[in-house]
Amino acid sequence: MNVLFLAPNYPPEMQDFTRGLSQVGARVYGIGDGPVGLLSPKVQAALAGYRPGRLHDRDETLRAARSFGVAFDRVECLWEPFVELAADLRECFGIAGMPLDVARGFRDKELMKERVEAAGLRVPHHARARTADEVRAAAAKIGFPVIVKPIAGAGSADTFRCDDQGALEAALQVTQHVDEMSVEEFVDGEEFTYDTISIDGRPAFENVAWYRPRPLIARSNEWVSPQVVVLRNIDQPELAEGVALGRRVLGALGMGTGYTHMEWYRKANGEVVFGEIGARSPGGHLVDQMNFSSDVDLFREWARAVCWKSFEGRITRDYNVAIIFKRAQGKGRITRIDGLDEFLRKYGPHVATEQLLRPGTRRRDWKQTLLSDGFVVIRHPDLAATLAMADEFGAKVQLFAG
Repeated sequence: MNVLFLAPNYPPEMQDFTRGLSQVGARVYGIGDGPVGLLSPKVQAALAGYRPGRLHDRDETLRAARSFGVAFDRVECLWEPFVELAADLRECFGIAGMPLDVARGFRDKELMKERVEAAGLRVPHHARARTADEVRAAAAKIGFPVIVKPIAGAGSADTFRCDDQGALEAALQVTQHVDEMSVEEFVDGEEFTYDTISIDGRPAFENVAWYRPRPLIARSNEWVSPQVVVLRNIDQPELAEGVALGRRVLGALGMGTGYTHMEWYRKANGEVVFGEIGARSPGGHLVDQMNFSSDVDLFREWARAVCWKSFEGRITRDYNVAIIFKRAQGKGRITRIDGLDEFLRKYGPHVATEQLLRPGTRRRDWKQTLLSDGFVVIRHPDLAATLAMADEFGAKVQLFAG
């Protein structure tokens, strides 16, 4: 089994997917933007071959792939910008897997909503816009508040809630670099994920995570300590419609085998509304959270699914798992951390991992990375206890910079 894996080293979670492919018996060939010397030892050990190349250059990537001189059985990519490129390469090489038209449905937010809507599923009212005037016209038709975001974006980058014309004009000023925008109805409700590893369109693994607060709020307020909570009981009645929606979305978009990461809303009246979906794994250490929930290795199980159409992981769902991201107060380098030692003494057995930046480390740009200035992951069988610990960490553990 020869697998061409695009971007095997970055983003960092791709290193474990590369490792997973090797562990299930694949010979892994990678193409990435960096030189071989910058590959992590984990990736170097897992790869049978590597070529540096500009993944944004389709022809250069194709030449790099051909230079390996092997017949590929799979072409895989889990980094959002290059999901379509992987599908393009599959068609070039005549390899089974997600075709380009299906990949476009997962990447182009307007095409995505059109296909989901055509299947009779509730999506936000929406429109495609290529110019500022088209954005204005779409907002006028849909009605404020609206969300404006890139057609081919990922996460909440360049995404804005606009409550009035003034906010819309401000958003237009800072998104001039974006070629196409999606303008959509703002859906007021709680936001969740629906994540899967599917085999021939059927989920072999499902996950639901809860955003506290919604990502758009967390991305707009520096003082917030964002939480994402992987829920132990995804069969609870409050989630049933969202899970059913997710399963139907997979069918509407022609999902085959691989990872998906979907976001959906539950309104106060119980209505569920589709948000968006990617044919990729989630970022922000959400795969790690899923692993901590069942003490499983989903990096390897994804690899087993795409290589052999098999899933052997035992999903026990023993824990709810919360990740809490912290943002330091001040600018420059971290000077101190308050409250961490006390928190660890109190809740240490429930802390799965703690990765806060240490004093002397320069702060990250919180607007550019969800990871902010570090995070902690906690887990507990009881949801109320998990949320209480998460809230206490957010309130009492503080980082300072200067």
